[in-house]
Amino acid sequence: MANYHYDEAGNMASYFLISVLAIILVPVTLSTFSRIVASTRTLWRCQCTLCIERRRQILAQTRGSPLRVILTKRTFSILLGWSIVAFLAYRVAHTQDENQIYNPFDILGISTGTSEKEIKSHFKKLSKIYHPDKVKATLNQTVEEIEKRFVDITKAYKALTDDTIRRNYELYGHPDGRQELSMGIAIPSWVVEGKNNVWVLGIYALLVGGVLPGMVGKWWFGNRGRTKEGVSAKTAEGFWKGLTEASGIIEVGKVFVSAFRHERPVKTGGDLRKVEGEIEKRLGKDWSELKGSLADGAASRALVLLYAHFLRLELDSKALLEEQKSLLLQTPLLLNAYLSIVSARNWLSPTLAVMRLHAYIAQAVVPGRRNLQAQLPGFASDAAADDVDDLFDVVRQLRETGDERTEEAGKALNSLASLEVVDLRFRVIGERVVTPSSIVFLLVKLRLRDLSSLPIDTPKSEATEAEGSPVNDGIDEKFLHTRRDAEEIEVGDTGFVHAPYWPGLRKPAWWLILADDKSNRIVVPPLKITDVPLSDPSKERNYRCYKLQFQAPPNVGLFTWKVYFVSDTFVGGETCRDIVLKIDDVSALNADEQHLEDEISDPEEDTLAGQMAAMRGGSVKKVPVAEEDSDDSSTDDGGEDDSSDSD
Repeated sequence: MANYHYDEAGNMASYFLISVLAIILVPVTLSTFSRIVASTRTLWRCQCTLCIERRRQILAQTRGSPLRVILTKRTFSILLGWSIVAFLAYRVAHTQDENQIYNPFDILGISTGTSEKEIKSHFKKLSKIYHPDKVKATLNQTVEEIEKRFVDITKAYKALTDDTIRRNYELYGHPDGRQELSMGIAIPSWVVEGKNNVWVLGIYALLVGGVLPGMVGKWWFGNRGRTKEGVSAKTAEGFWKGLTEASGIIEVGKVFVSAFRHERPVKTGGDLRKVEGEIEKRLGKDWSELKGSLADGAASRALVLLYAHFLRLELDSKALLEEQKSLLLQTPLLLNAYLSIVSARNWLSPTLAVMRLHAYIAQAVVPGRRNLQAQLPGFASDAAADDVDDLFDVVRQLRETGDERTEEAGKALNSLASLEVVDLRFRVIGERVVTPSSIVFLLVKLRLRDLSSLPIDTPKSEATEAEGSPVNDGIDEKFLHTRRDAEEIEVGDTGFVHAPYWPGLRKPAWWLILADDKSNRIVVPPLKITDVPLSDPSKERNYRCYKLQFQAPPNVGLFTWKVYFVSDTFVGGETCRDIVLKIDDVSALNADEQHLEDEISDPEEDTLAGQMAAMRGGSVKKVPVAEEDSDDSSTDDGGEDDSSDSD
């Protein structure tokens, strides 16, 4: 029978706490320091003056000094946790083990099985060495320690000269013989002592009856009114009801700003009347229309702060700057939820408008104004709309006219890695044609062209299609069989791009949309594309594959669609390609492929599905009779006949 006892010295409880803390602290510490190391190796693509100053401000806030890094909540928690681990480890290392069994063999320095004669001889030698009269105390020893050691040696000798005790030690490792199993519980004994019952029960009641229900209630009531995207249910309802099929960027912006009445409490940290007056002076009638669509409150305040960002107005209050920063950093979450709701209705125009609003906010450009050059240093965001379709043309014109903004504009342009569509096509696994209602993959091959290595005068060239090869086709086929949307390859750091007015560091990303622009409908929900590799001519596969999966239409014919690649970082940084999906009848397959289709689709006749299909008059797959079995049976029958004849 096992004997259970509590941890008197608290050693087992210390081991338990060290194990639990180590399981939590090790991965958290590694992830924290890996981010710090990665941030020091980040590729800074844009070298314009505005971006350099913005990075300096951001890095000064996040890792301005070692003291600031230490005093963050995360690092403080990590240091506190490791301090507790170090204290517990020190305590365990310097605590005497009370559960150690008295072993006279170890004290005398002999092995089990030593004869009594050898034990006596060995004891005499030790007595000559460790007798208190023959040992001189050193600086690190006391007389009490010397006497205690000799007493232990004497006790061990007397124990081993007793035949019964020596035999118990040799057989069971204990002077009293066989012992019952003893198991310790990693709870200090003072926890279960009678005098502490009230305190222990009080703490238990507080944790179970107060803290735990409070945490669950906070989680429940905090998430009950939110969607899976993390926005308020009222916000999602406003997104759903506020748009129409033909809504453009202006209508999308109004509905988006109205969401802040449910997402942000009203702030009174600063006066916005002066800022609003400057906005009204610059926008005039347009501002009156925008302001009139919103009631006073959080939404109106958010509108003022957003347009102060679009117009790049200086805020003279630190509280307003913090409020504007918090608002801007919240916009990606709201826009992603907005996009999910709009794309669920399969409307193309509002979906594209929501995507483009990302870039307008990132570059601080007034939505609805086609002002591409406002993204370059030296150009105001509220300048008159231009007819320029490419930032290359802007920088080229600046160079030709000798404008002093040419150098800074060229640096910003160089940080813009142009997205190149190497190839895009429809694929069906195991088929050479697309049949009605089949599972189709839109296979897209993308890469980034590094514009910093090209002169400004070099026109942008169209990407050429990837040359087919058995090796690449095999890799593409293998990728189609995976569940990932992006090919798993090693992608280098593409760096942070030009976004001097965004309150954080920004990496480029795109949305991939397959749509029918004639009917203003989306064929497949959008796919977010990130980590597109930079072009490297030395690689055989100088691109990365992405895929969209959908079911082909049930009818035969040609479907002319468009593939959109919309940037979330640069206004106008999008690409559109025409693509045609040809749906062929099953008769377009050859005989072998049709037979394979029939074998796959028709049930076997000896199954329940086959019997039901046969009753309805449908086709079923015959189960062939194995010839080997018939041959074996005939052989066996023949053998039996032969044996009967011989009898």
